[in-house]
Amino acid sequence: MNPGNELFREAVNSEIYVDKTILIDFTNHVLETTQKEICVSRPRRFGKSIAENMLVAYYSKGCDSKELFSKLKISKTSDFEKHLIAILKIITSFQHTQN
Repeated sequence: MNPGNELFREAVNSEIYVDKTILIDFTNHVLETTQKEICVSRPRRFGKSIAENMLVAYYSKGCDSKELFSKLKISKTSDFEKHLIAILKIITSFQHTQN
C-alpha cells in the first residue's frame, strides 16, 4: 500500500506549519548508503507524525506531490526531483512506555 499526500497537504495548509523538508534532503543523501536506516526519536508532540507524513508524501508512488513540495525548502536542493515518488519502505513504531 502506498498512501497519498493528503495528511501532509493538510499540515502544510495549516496556519502554523514549520518547514522541515530539509530532512528529505538528508534522507536522499543516505538512501544508497549503509546509513539508510534512520531512526527519528523525539519527545511527545515534537512532530514525528508530520515528519512521517512528509516522507510518505514525498516518496509515495500513489500520488504526484511535486506541486505540494515546490514551494518548500526541499525544492531548492539539487536532488529535489531525483527521488520524488521513489519507492521507500517506512516502518513506524510509536511505543508507549510507562514509568
